[in-house]
Amino acid sequence: MRSCPVMPVIVIDDLETAVPLARALVAGGIKVLEVTLRTPVALAAVKAIADNVPGAIVGVGTVVRPEQFAEAKAAGAVFAVTPGLTPKLAAAAREAGIPLLPGVMTPSEVIAALEEGFDALKLFPAEQAGSYAMLKALGGPLPQALFCPTGGVTVESAPKLLALPNVGCVGGSWLCPKDKIAAGDWDAITAIAREAAALGGK
Repeated sequence: MRSCPVMPVIVIDDLETAVPLARALVAGGIKVLEVTLRTPVALAAVKAIADNVPGAIVGVGTVVRPEQFAEAKAAGAVFAVTPGLTPKLAAAAREAGIPLLPGVMTPSEVIAALEEGFDALKLFPAEQAGSYAMLKALGGPLPQALFCPTGGVTVESAPKLLALPNVGCVGGSWLCPKDKIAAGDWDAITAIAREAAALGGK
């Protein structure tokens, strides 16, 4: 979470775009890549990136079933992200030996995640959960939790979020615009990544 200020939320529809997209992001200074398990080629995309993009720290997102942790690790993922957390998901992540960034939305869910041993959390969906105001409020009673707000975060809202002491990074889909991917405009994506990488500085 401290490796770069923005973690791109990546949806791969065409496997052929996975490696050039990852290379474009890494070239722009964005090394931590979350490939969501929302498409049939997602795990193959993770493997392709892990095998062919030096410098990329590739993980999986949208993990909702216990067996997906082992599948992701076998494909080369080094971390996993979930939209929420259940005891079964927590146990499966530990069994697979893969670091997990679990999704939470309420104070009770934050406490439940802390009880499971997770202190790095994804606030999701961030915009609907209150985003900046919610994170600022949570920082008082639960300062031990470090967050990656994801969902509705933009290049405009990211700097304010990143300035909070309990925010390690933000998740954003704006780094991977579908039209640029479809056009193979990797230089444009590198430029977007470079702008996102410059949002850090804590």
